[in-house]
Amino acid sequence: MRADLAVRSPRCGAPASPAPRIPAVLTPGAPPGPLRLPDGAAHLWLADANTHPEKVAEVARLVLDDTERDRAAALRRSADRRCYVTAHVALRLLLGAQLGIAADRVRFRREPCPCCGEPHGRPAPEDPDVPLHFSLSHSGDLALLAFAATPVGADVQTKGSAEAADEIKGVLHPREEAELAACSEADRPDAFARAWVRKEAYLKGLGTGLARSPALDYLGTGTAAVAGPPGWRVEDVAVPYGYAAAVAVREERRPA
Repeated sequence: MRADLAVRSPRCGAPASPAPRIPAVLTPGAPPGPLRLPDGAAHLWLADANTHPEKVAEVARLVLDDTERDRAAALRRSADRRCYVTAHVALRLLLGAQLGIAADRVRFRREPCPCCGEPHGRPAPEDPDVPLHFSLSHSGDLALLAFAATPVGADVQTKGSAEAADEIKGVLHPREEAELAACSEADRPDAFARAWVRKEAYLKGLGTGLARSPALDYLGTGTAAVAGPPGWRVEDVAVPYGYAAAVAVREERRPA
């Protein structure tokens, strides 16, 4: 799978930026150790639902809780169920390694939503004193997980068609909409996918999700790096062909 970690550069947009972040590949049967999480940096993992699915299913029976099992069972497509299970097994293994507890003992809570104050913001470890932040995203056959000492958001999506990108006009920042309009039909899906995963990663990091309009913040559609919103760093993540991914991590302000 490592050989597939490449991103096709589109012909529209700004000049290519430095290579996207390459996540570590989580392999079943290779338990991770504790992560080193410096401020302002995210540790990324990628899990493939097609890698040893029988072993993942075996571990899932031991570590997932009733809520996770019910949500997996409610998914109609077997591929969606397999990816969901892979993502949540990976999350529990990685959190358990970081917290020093068994994966089946990991418990979650929701932080207050920045928009309304209700408990449906960022997911977090049950103990509010644990200085660990994480984000999980899954799409197609891939799950992307990010861990950091500060709030973090991650997003991975399968790329759609030019028609699909055109159907979602008006939801991005006006500058991003103008950039998409200037793209060729062949390049538009890649450009839209880059903008969307950057946007989702940032909004997940904020804890608002799509309750905050994606049109408010400019994150760009091109391959060149753009300055993130104040206090945040947003980076593209290298994932296999046919996908796009990004991570956003909050940078703590240092005392003057």
